[in-house]
Amino acid sequence: MKQPIPVYLFLGFLDSGKTKFIHETLCDPRFQDGDKTLVILCEEGEEELDTSQYKGGRNVTIVTVEDKEQLTQKFLEDSLKKSRAERVMIEYNGMWLMDDLGKVLPPSWQIYQIMMMADAKTFAVYNSNMRQLVYDKINITELVAFNRYDDSIDKMQLHTIVRAINRRAAIIYEYQDGTVENDEIVDPLPFDLDAEVVEVKDTDFGLLYLDAMDKPQNYDGKTIRFKALVAKSARMPKDSFVGGRFAMTCCVEDIRYVGFLCRWDKTSTVQNKGWYTVTAKVKAVHDPMFGNELGPMFYVTEVAPAEKPDEETVYFS
Repeated sequence: MKQPIPVYLFLGFLDSGKTKFIHETLCDPRFQDGDKTLVILCEEGEEELDTSQYKGGRNVTIVTVEDKEQLTQKFLEDSLKKSRAERVMIEYNGMWLMDDLGKVLPPSWQIYQIMMMADAKTFAVYNSNMRQLVYDKINITELVAFNRYDDSIDKMQLHTIVRAINRRAAIIYEYQDGTVENDEIVDPLPFDLDAEVVEVKDTDFGLLYLDAMDKPQNYDGKTIRFKALVAKSARMPKDSFVGGRFAMTCCVEDIRYVGFLCRWDKTSTVQNKGWYTVTAKVKAVHDPMFGNELGPMFYVTEVAPAEKPDEETVYFS
């Protein structure tokens, strides 16, 4: 069995600072430890990489991808073989979808880290005009670095865009002088977790879903009431149904059903695809459906028929 090849992904749009970030990483002695590195550039920006600037630069091979059709599994495997590299850094084109990269990555290549760079001055415009491409990148990243930041830029706007898509990613702001500031904005929830019964408005289901899946320990022992579209399946235990909603992530084409596994001994009395107001006590449990990680299980105490909401689709913002 082949040893996995670590892959570091650098995402962002043209002139967002990806190449500069790669350059700084290659200059960092903690990263440049002598391992042979293959750098794949899928976009030509203002910055250029010069291997002579790096300690052990002869161990760095730079390959440029001229167009997306060139980016195939064979191309990647051949580039790795010629470079004899032990790890890969990919500067991915911001206009290409991540699924396209996933389809061509060799099986032995394992993504270790995903970082996204963004120009703080132009990011809101990109989000307004190319929402699907922005979502495509932020959705999977572990870090969003806003560079060229200054105090004239609305930090809350940048924060809100990221958090509407990805609740887990770290966010940093880099000022013109090179100083870096961590994002420490606390997102208030639109419902009161300290209430005896946490009442969730129809429009807030998306935020409930994101927060409960991300921090199930915060919901352990809480009683939640929310409106849901019930989903039942013969593959599920007889005492279970899913209480959820259709949610739009980035565009109409990307609407999907999301929900919570609800355990109730009267599940047979609810209709599949019926609308109900569900009241349940949440327990944070380890279960195979959560990949044996901690997740929120809803133990139903009451179900009542409900009218479908004015807006059936919810949003993660």
